[in-house]
Amino acid sequence: GAASSMDTGANTESLDFDSVQRGNPELQRRAQEVIDRCWQMGEQNPIVSIHDVGAGGISNAFPELVNDAKVGAVFQLRDVHNEEPGMSPRELWSNEAQERYVLAVTQKDLPLFEALCARERCPFAVVGVATEERHLTVEDSHFGNKPVDMELSVLLGKPPKMT
Repeated sequence: GAASSMDTGANTESLDFDSVQRGNPELQRRAQEVIDRCWQMGEQNPIVSIHDVGAGGISNAFPELVNDAKVGAVFQLRDVHNEEPGMSPRELWSNEAQERYVLAVTQKDLPLFEALCARERCPFAVVGVATEERHLTVEDSHFGNKPVDMELSVLLGKPPKMT
């Protein structure tokens, strides 16, 4: 929960429930089963790349996933699963909810990945596509805008020197 930002003993059940970081061991087990089945397939593993969602939420995981592959991407923010439909784009983008991974799966291997997820009853969503241009675009269908639209070099490059 939100205990890390509170004094000892100050946490209450209602505050913990309101935290976006809710543990779900069953969902974690299902996700791990899918990942295990994939890597056990060796050369036929449908997962091209994987990144767990931790500190910084998808605002960290998405850029790192595509940067490691030396590509860009267009993501649909509202296609990301979440339990709080009223969240703002900023809240969705930085949500550190647990038991989440971002994966790159090729279009040709998507049916296989879907079947593995169905077998394990593990929810997933296709939330974006890779692009050749090293540019990150995050589209928000709710507001009809692009809360993130920038070159990856600006986001992940070396900051300019301050004089």
